[in-house]
Amino acid sequence: MNSETQALCAFLDNSHSVYHAAANIMNTFDQAGYTRLSEGEGWSLVPGGKYYTTRGGSSVIAFRVPQQAPQGFLIAASHTDRPTFKLKFRPELTDTYTRVITEKYGGSILYSWLDRPLSVAGRVLVETEKGAEIRLVDIDRDLLLIPSVAIHMNRQLNDGYKWDLTRDLTPLFGSREDAGKLTALLDQAAGGKILSHDLYLYVRQKACVWGVDEKYLSSPALDDLECLFGCMQGFLNAGPSRSIPVFCALDSEEVGSCSAQGADSTFLEDTLTRIAAGVGADYRQLLSQSFLVSADNAHAVHPNHPELADPGNAPVMGEGIVLKFNTSLRYCTDALGAAIFRTVCHKAGAPVQSYYNRADIPGGSTMGHISIAHVSVPTADIGLPQLAMHSSYETAQVQDALYLENAMTVFFGSTLVVSGSGFMID
Repeated sequence: MNSETQALCAFLDNSHSVYHAAANIMNTFDQAGYTRLSEGEGWSLVPGGKYYTTRGGSSVIAFRVPQQAPQGFLIAASHTDRPTFKLKFRPELTDTYTRVITEKYGGSILYSWLDRPLSVAGRVLVETEKGAEIRLVDIDRDLLLIPSVAIHMNRQLNDGYKWDLTRDLTPLFGSREDAGKLTALLDQAAGGKILSHDLYLYVRQKACVWGVDEKYLSSPALDDLECLFGCMQGFLNAGPSRSIPVFCALDSEEVGSCSAQGADSTFLEDTLTRIAAGVGADYRQLLSQSFLVSADNAHAVHPNHPELADPGNAPVMGEGIVLKFNTSLRYCTDALGAAIFRTVCHKAGAPVQSYYNRADIPGGSTMGHISIAHVSVPTADIGLPQLAMHSSYETAQVQDALYLENAMTVFFGSTLVVSGSGFMID
């Protein structure tokens, strides 16, 4: 396993919740010498400065200031969240056993959560003498499991089954004598009495590289931590540019991006306007020379169900980054966005594939068409091809992650000039 893949696997294994993913991102920028800026304080930006800011504990935006007058913004956005289950505030349910009450977050492949060791991670607010304090919690042990019903008791199970979230997907914690122990365990992990929490289930199985030639990568949350990591590494590795490189890790994509720190919030717009003010530039003029890459994983052609893919635009794992298209703008790549991104990939030596939904199968959407309602710039929706999207354990290919890192290194180190007759990437 190469060092880049080892680093990606370590990031995946240590990002058990959206809050832990954001904390790992911020720690990476701290170690790289970036200055943390608070939204509640004034910003003093200097040429050559490296900065990041955060909102909600789950979204992070980092940027660098060029040495000379900036040309525009080069932005890449990925999301930090993944489909999962969120614990309700009083999560314990005791009858024959002690179980844990949850609420579904996002659109999971539900059966993939059954019969796997699970645990709990997220953030809590703890009562202290100085008021409430936010702390991260990760119960690093096999703690819960959602058991299947035996085939003998449901003979139709393999013929198709409608899952009931309350009846079928409630995790088992312990016996009836264990009532109250989960609450005590969480308080102990938090180091005090928990006033409120945002806690989520996660699968305990670690990321792994597998296959006859170790081509494949499987892990929880490849959608979208794989794209996020590749964009972040490219951002950190990139050389100087006359454009302002901006890396965005945004929360809430799996539920519509409508939180205060999601793509449908003012977080990106607020940050860009403050950057423009800090460098003494006109915000709208900078936008006219800007570009957004919305990076969120894409569907690969399925080995057992190739008929589900568009016959002419079915990405294959290991054959490059995917440009995503949809005429209804659920993906907002157009000819200009595609040409800009293909030019970047050509410079990086990274192959590019195209994805369209099969005409009679409606697809999903991502952050791009939401972000441009707030920051209206040319956009390319991209992703890395994967299988089992929204499963608790997903699969992609190692090589595509390396292609993305190389492409984003070129992207963030470029200067983009857009005119009425086309564009130039220097």
